[in-house]
Amino acid sequence: MDISAGIQASLAGRYASALFDLASENGTVTAVESDLDKVEAALAESAELAAVTTNPKVSRDAAQKALWGVSAILGVSELTQNFLGVLAQNRRLSQLPQVIRAFRAIAAAQRGEVTAAVTSAHALTDAQLDALKTKLTAREGRTVKLSTKVDPELLGGLVVTIGSKRIDGSIRTRLNSLSQAMKA
Repeated sequence: MDISAGIQASLAGRYASALFDLASENGTVTAVESDLDKVEAALAESAELAAVTTNPKVSRDAAQKALWGVSAILGVSELTQNFLGVLAQNRRLSQLPQVIRAFRAIAAAQRGEVTAAVTSAHALTDAQLDALKTKLTAREGRTVKLSTKVDPELLGGLVVTIGSKRIDGSIRTRLNSLSQAMKA
């Protein structure tokens, strides 16, 4: 498995890599990815749960029991539940959002996918998203997943970020460039 050195170098990346290895051995990568999506949504929805993961006054055992309780309610797999317990026992629950992002990156890389962050001035239609996905997939030579965001300050156009590459076709950038050219 080829995992970027940047992911492996981070604390969250090492935990994510270990979880990915275990999930691969069990053939449950997709299930664990789904579990992590559920946990991430629960963290976003519940300020109390987020506080349990970041408050140093919460004991390891209390944090582990809380996460196991939430895991049972969410219906996550035993592997994911045990992994959350390990994070709690090692006082690494505050790293959970970064672990989830790193796990997604590792799983996507393993599937040959790349994620493109697309920012537009207005919400894109399904037809526009499909056309953009097709063009980006042809350009990158691998499957592209789109992550969309709306930023009205762009005025129009798109800003697409794939890894360290950025394609900025926004009207705001064009106007700024024109303004700088007129000042010179």
